[in-house]
Amino acid sequence: MSNLHSSTRLQGKKIAILATDGFEQSELLSPQSALLEAGADIEVVSIKEGQITGWNKDNWGEKVTVDKLASDAKAFVDGFFGAEKNKPVAAICHAPWLLAEINKLRDKKVTSFPSIKSDLINAGAHWVDQEVCVDNGLVTSRSPADLDAFNAKFIEEILEGKHQAH
Repeated sequence: MSNLHSSTRLQGKKIAILATDGFEQSELLSPQSALLEAGADIEVVSIKEGQITGWNKDNWGEKVTVDKLASDAKAFVDGFFGAEKNKPVAAICHAPWLLAEINKLRDKKVTSFPSIKSDLINAGAHWVDQEVCVDNGLVTSRSPADLDAFNAKFIEEILEGKHQAH
C-alpha cells in the first residue's frame, strides 16, 4: 500500500466537507488536513457565507472559511447516493444523523457516536460499535478518537471511486 500522506494520491479529486458553526474542530480539521496532504482539492460547504467557527473541547475554536453555500450545491447530499452515483461519503460522530434524516441509511451498516445509535437503527441502519465502518463507499466512525482510521479508510474509498449499487 502506498504512503497515506503521498501528496499526489488524490490529485484531481474534489472533496466537499459539509459543516456549520459548532462543528467539532478535530472532526473537520483532521480529515481536511489528511485529504489535502493526499493531494485532494477541498471545498468547505455550509449554510452560511464567510466563516464558520468550530468547537474545541469546552470552548469555541478555530474559524474555517466557507467556499460554497449548500444552497448553491445542486442537490448536495442526495447527489452522492443512488443508482448511478454511489460516490464515497464519510460521516463521523453525530454526522450520520443528517443521512438518517434524508433516508440514506436504510439497510446500511454504520457506526456513530453511541448517543444516536437508536435514531440510526430507527432509520433502518444496522449499527455496529467499531472505530470505522464501511458499507458500499459509506465510511462512518464514532468519535475524534477514531480519526486516524476514519481518515485512512475515507482516502482508500476515494481511491476506489464510485461503488456498484447493491
